Amino acid sequence: MDYLKISNLYDLNETIAAEIFDGAEYPWEILPKISAFIIRLGNTLPEEKYEKRGENIWVARNANVFSSAYIGGPAIIDEEAEIRQCAFIRGNAIVGKGAVVGNSTELKNVILFNKVQVPHYNYVGDSILGYRAHMGAGSITSNVKSDKTLVVVKSADGNIETGLKKFGAMLGDCVEVGCNSVLNPGSVIGRETNIYPLSRVRGYIPEKSIYKDSGNIVRKEI
Repeated sequence: MDYLKISNLYDLNETIAAEIFDGAEYPWEILPKISAFIIRLGNTLPEEKYEKRGENIWVARNANVFSSAYIGGPAIIDEEAEIRQCAFIRGNAIVGKGAVVGNSTELKNVILFNKVQVPHYNYVGDSILGYRAHMGAGSITSNVKSDKTLVVVKSADGNIETGLKKFGAMLGDCVEVGCNSVLNPGSVIGRETNIYPLSRVRGYIPEKSIYKDSGNIVRKEI
């Protein structure tokens, strides 16, 4: 199942958190490590570029953080990121260079690669969003199953037990998620795939695809 591996989903040159992926095979293996990694990395960041704001919170000096936004630690807000009005960063969050966290968007235990956009009323929890991934207004990651059992990643080639109770979505580089879509626990979306608005997504969606609904996934025309 190589298509589920880190190397086939993400360009690690596009995140300050590249080191956290060392030795891992699948991206969800990273989720329990985010908090400790932020604290370790944050304490090495240069003071001339990053300001420490409160306990275990580092914000790039050229990032744009609106006064009504809330940032809880541990967290790193990288250079030229924009944290807009009433954003709610609950902690264990890395926001990449030039990323946008928008109005009333909530983050928790996430890595956003560079240039990610979650700009309008999004919830992103226990998830990793690749370079230039974009979530349309109102789209969310659902990170806990309704029956509270452990999350399984489902694909055409079989299922992978993750051992995790909380696991939202892994979005590859340049994924586009349409407005008001729900990414169910354990969703993995390959690079450059588009998800139609109002979708309910589960399992693995191949790269360079257009997801119209669960029975209608087509390859992009090149």
